[in-house]
Amino acid sequence: MALRHILREGDSQLLKTSREVTAFNDRLHVLLDDMRETLLMADGVGLAAPQVGVLRRAVLVMDTNREDLPPEKQLIELINPVITDMQGEQTGPEGCLSIPGVFGTVTRPMTVTVKAQDRFGKTFTVTGTGLTARAFCHEIDHLDGHLFTEFADHILTEEEKAAYFSGGDED
Repeated sequence: MALRHILREGDSQLLKTSREVTAFNDRLHVLLDDMRETLLMADGVGLAAPQVGVLRRAVLVMDTNREDLPPEKQLIELINPVITDMQGEQTGPEGCLSIPGVFGTVTRPMTVTVKAQDRFGKTFTVTGTGLTARAFCHEIDHLDGHLFTEFADHILTEEEKAAYFSGGDED
C-alpha cells in the first residue's frame, strides 16, 4: 500500500466525470488499498478515486454510525455507486480533503441508500444516515466532477468554523 497525493481545488481532474469500473482485478484492489491508507492518514470521512487522480467510479466512505469500531473497520468501499433512495433532510457544515480548511453549509438527505459493487464485483446495497449519508452524496458528487462548494449555501468564516467544531471533519 502507498499514500496517494490528494488533488487540490483548481486541478482539472476534479471536474471530470469518472468512468465505470469494469475490471475487478489487482489494479483496482491496489487503488482501493492505497485510497484506504490515504484516507486514514488524512483523517477524512470519505475519498473518491478522482481525488487521487484516477477517473474511475470508486469511493471509500466511513460508516460514522459504527464509531464502536476502529476507523479501518468503518470503511465502506463503493464501486460504481448509484443512489437509489434518499429521505429526509439535513443542513450542516461540509468540508473536503481537496479544499483544505474550507467549510460550507450544504443541505443533503438525512438517509441515503446506495447500490454498488464491492472490490470483487459483487453487488450490494447499503444505507447510511447523518454524516454517512452526507459522505455518500459528497463522494458520489466527486465521481461526476462536482465539488461541495457548488452546493454550499454559505462558506463558513473562521469564527463560524470555530463555533461548529473543535477539530473539524473533512470529506
